[in-house]
Amino acid sequence: MTDRFSFDLHVTDGAARTGVIHTPRGDIRTPAFMPVGTAATVKAMLPDSVAATGADVLLGNTYHLMLRPTAERIDRLGGLHGFMNWNKPILTDSGGFQVMSLAELRKLTEDGVTFRSHVDGSRHHLSPERSMEIQRLLGSDIVMAFDECPALPADRTRIEDSMRLSMRWAARSRAAFGDRPGYALFGIQQGGLERDLRAESAKALIDIGFEGYAVGGLAVGEGQEAMFGCLDYATDMLPVDKPRYLMGVGKPDDIVGAVKRGIDMMDCVLPSRSGRTGQAFTRYGVVNIKNARHQDDPRPLDEGCNCPACTGYSRAYLHHVFRAKEMISGMLLTWHNLHYFQVIMQEMRTAIAAGTFAEWEAGFHAGRAQGDIDPL
Repeated sequence: MTDRFSFDLHVTDGAARTGVIHTPRGDIRTPAFMPVGTAATVKAMLPDSVAATGADVLLGNTYHLMLRPTAERIDRLGGLHGFMNWNKPILTDSGGFQVMSLAELRKLTEDGVTFRSHVDGSRHHLSPERSMEIQRLLGSDIVMAFDECPALPADRTRIEDSMRLSMRWAARSRAAFGDRPGYALFGIQQGGLERDLRAESAKALIDIGFEGYAVGGLAVGEGQEAMFGCLDYATDMLPVDKPRYLMGVGKPDDIVGAVKRGIDMMDCVLPSRSGRTGQAFTRYGVVNIKNARHQDDPRPLDEGCNCPACTGYSRAYLHHVFRAKEMISGMLLTWHNLHYFQVIMQEMRTAIAAGTFAEWEAGFHAGRAQGDIDPL
């Protein structure tokens, strides 16, 4: 174990990278997928079960936790790790994205954002300083700078103004974060799909100085082709020796494409949300367990998978408990999806280390193009 935060880059294969982020709470193998524990829980999963899938780090949500049960209450109860019984690293987002997407009656100023809670209508103010305070109270190991993220598409003037405001907020976040050995603050690159604005944002962040850097403002409606086009240059603008985090991504092919372009960390609610709605991700594509074709099928979701859903239960059973609205449905399908995502990450780490990422990627896409097994 270490008492500092650091990043070791081990091997590159093209732009794809593998390494380790060292934190006092444990190592994070990269590339890494972070399950999302919005309200201090990964829905339908016990913390030990999340760890059993191979996850080294979770994401917690500042906006939701500040509203309920409040950061101050979590701090009094020993911090987020003890509160949710997760002893590995936690990354918390800044709260800015949820304020823009979920909160009501928002008012944006240079100082921050004033808004009404979507939970009970209570009034709150979130600024770079308050975001840093909340994340400190939560005790997260990796803290995100407070930023403002416009949805795409947006006109250039809106993107430019938003990016520059976010860079001013990044400087204030850095100042408010202070000197916290063992903890890390990540800056967030903005600029939409405008290459020159991305470059300006990256330079501003590097001048401020952060322990890691995120690519923000993507996966917000621009489509995969545009996202990959941006990552083709945006990632290279960030320091080689620091972790690179693509926020809010995503689908398995989005993850693979991001790693191919030099991204080290990702997060998304997709595997857990899809599990609760009857969708399972497999190496042969997506299975909709709600479909009637599965009701008499004794085969597993994926015979090559060793998660509990695949080793202990048939498609027929999974179809039944989903249709019957039994809680075990969401539990098993979420476990399967999180396990599958972590298998992808481990296979990519192995392939990058061996210099065979291109071959692995071709096989990954070929398997998904094959589609699900034929009905009985």
